[in-house]
Amino acid sequence: MARSEALGIRRLEAVHFLVRDIAPHRQFWVDRLDFAWLGASDDTAAAAGGQRSHVIEAGSARYILTEPLSDDSRAGRFLSRHPDGVGELIFEVDSADRTFEVIAERGGTAVADPETVTDEHGSYRWFSITSPFGEVLFTFAERRGYRGLLPGVRTFDTARGGRNRFGFGEIDHVTSNFLTLQPMLLWFRNVLGFEEYWGIEFHTDDVAVSAGGTGSGLKSTVMWDPHSGVKFANNEPRRPHFDRSQIYTFVEDNNGPGVQHTALTIADIVATVGDMRSAGIGFMPTPESYYEMLPPRMAESDIEIDEDISTLRELEILVDGEGPGKYLLQIFCKDFAGLFEDKQGGPFFLEIIQRKGDRGFGGGNFRALFESIEREQKAVGRV
Repeated sequence: MARSEALGIRRLEAVHFLVRDIAPHRQFWVDRLDFAWLGASDDTAAAAGGQRSHVIEAGSARYILTEPLSDDSRAGRFLSRHPDGVGELIFEVDSADRTFEVIAERGGTAVADPETVTDEHGSYRWFSITSPFGEVLFTFAERRGYRGLLPGVRTFDTARGGRNRFGFGEIDHVTSNFLTLQPMLLWFRNVLGFEEYWGIEFHTDDVAVSAGGTGSGLKSTVMWDPHSGVKFANNEPRRPHFDRSQIYTFVEDNNGPGVQHTALTIADIVATVGDMRSAGIGFMPTPESYYEMLPPRMAESDIEIDEDISTLRELEILVDGEGPGKYLLQIFCKDFAGLFEDKQGGPFFLEIIQRKGDRGFGGGNFRALFESIEREQKAVGRV
């Protein structure tokens, strides 16, 4: 049995956001992104945990939004040290007990032994472990036929809010930032049994957008579970000018390492980005030079794209490809601090991605995104 298969991960079930005020976040996800609001904490669970949660979903991409009712709650303690952000990743597994045993044998640190909750929806067995992702917990849950959303969450008779008019499909990958990658990579390999999938590193020496025109860089390594296909892209700053990197800035703004963004798949990015802009979704700008270089880049990789480059330029959509006939299109929303005009909204953002045969991570786009984030940060005095 492969090392990742031994863990029995089926899928990334949910991304759990901890936020100071749930109302603007729900308004963003439901009213602007057209996610469905599926359920909310029941009063008993909210009182017991000192926090309340809402569950939202589009396609199979599920997020949990939780705000503290008490400073001593998990959400309250997290938010006393961090801006709004991801505090937990939940994975569905074949057997919580088997996953627990494997992780314990490999030296993982569990918060507690597996716990079973039984209610009118069935049985739900789960446990959480600590991670190198700052204070982000990794939770492994076995549903055992469980039909509800989560224990303690009341499912609405009819989903409220959005109907996924943009056509979001699933969470394609999770991207996180660190000041050093090696502890996290060792943890992924030795505790979770993940394998290396992809990597890139560069430095923008020639781009005069940072203070003094010094540029900055990153190293990125993607780890994946071949059994489930779950993927994590992980970044660290690259010398020289280590502390000029937007990866470094993220870690500063987040008060530690953590999840930078999640990528949502979409069926037709060109047809929907204009609608998303009309719905008040702001995106990171793309340098004009990017589109001047796009035709030779595509020709060099022997890629013919279906989309008109002038349309991509107008919408500021990025394109990259791994070989003949295979490419992807992607765009990145502004971070939540910018979208909510509140620094406590946090440096997290969303990626929108359409894959057309390409299973990579847009290596040619990494630099363009990197420069784009630095321009945004320079505009508000953060680099």
